[in-house]
Amino acid sequence: MIRALRAAAREHWPEAAMEALGLGLFMVAAGVFGTLLEAPGSPLRAAIPDPLLRRAAMGLAMGSTAVALIYSPWGARSGAHLNPAVTLTFLRLGKIAPADAFLYVVSQLAGGVLGVTLVAATLGAAFTQPPVQSVATVPGAGGAGVAFIAEAAISFALMTVVLGLSNCPAVAGLTGVAAGALVALYITFEAPLSGMSMNPARTLASAVPSRVWTALWVYLLAPLGGMLAAAELYRAVMGAVAVRCAKLHHTDTARCIFDCGWHRHASAAPASEWQAQEGP
Repeated sequence: MIRALRAAAREHWPEAAMEALGLGLFMVAAGVFGTLLEAPGSPLRAAIPDPLLRRAAMGLAMGSTAVALIYSPWGARSGAHLNPAVTLTFLRLGKIAPADAFLYVVSQLAGGVLGVTLVAATLGAAFTQPPVQSVATVPGAGGAGVAFIAEAAISFALMTVVLGLSNCPAVAGLTGVAAGALVALYITFEAPLSGMSMNPARTLASAVPSRVWTALWVYLLAPLGGMLAAAELYRAVMGAVAVRCAKLHHTDTARCIFDCGWHRHASAAPASEWQAQEGP
C-alpha cells in the first residue's frame, strides 16, 4: 500500500492538488457569501430581511460556484469530486484506485481547511463569530436525528442524479448543471434542517478553525451512507459495468486517471457514435 501511495503521489499529484484547490475555492466562496448575507453589520443582509430569500441568494451563489468548478479545466481533469463521500463512493464502484482515493480525501480536507482559514484571516470576526460562525454546519431545530435523515436523503438524491446523467452520453454534459442546481435548491430549502453539508470535508473545514463540533457524526456518516446507498441501487438496476468513469464532467482533452469506461468504449467506435449512444 505504501508503494501504491508513493506512486499515486508521484504520478497523480496534479489531480489531487486540483481537488484541494477546488474545495478550497468553494469554501472561500461559502465564507464570503455567507458573511455578506448573514453578518449582522452587512448591508446586503439588511437589504434582504427575509431568511428564505437570503438562503435562495446563498444557494444561487454556491450552486453557480459548484458549476463553475465542475466545468473548469481543473474540474474536468480531477473529476471535480471535491467531497470525500463522492470519492469513496466511486472507490466502492471500482472507478478509482484506493491510493488515489486516499490522496483525494486528504487533499480535499486540506484544501477545505485552508480555504476557511484564508477567509477567517481576511474577514475576521464578521466571519468567525455568530451567526456566520465560519459557515459551520449544525443541526436545525429538529435535532441530530432529523439532520441525519435529511443529509442522507439529499446525498442519495445527488448521487443518483450524478450517476444517472454522467453515464448516459446523450445528457452527460448536463451533470454539473444538475449538481449545481441541486446544491442551490438544498441550500434554499433543506438548510434549516441540517445546515446543508452533504460533504464531510466541507463540515470539517468549518469545524476545525471554529471548533464547532456539534453532531459531527451526522456530517461524517450521513453523506457517505446516502451516496453509497445510491450507488448500490444504481448497480442493482443498471449493472456494475454501467458506471463509466469517476468524473462528473468528462472531456477528451483532460487526462483521466480513473478506470475509464469512456475511453474503452470510445476506442471501439467513432466518437460520433459513442457520444450519441445511451447506456453502457
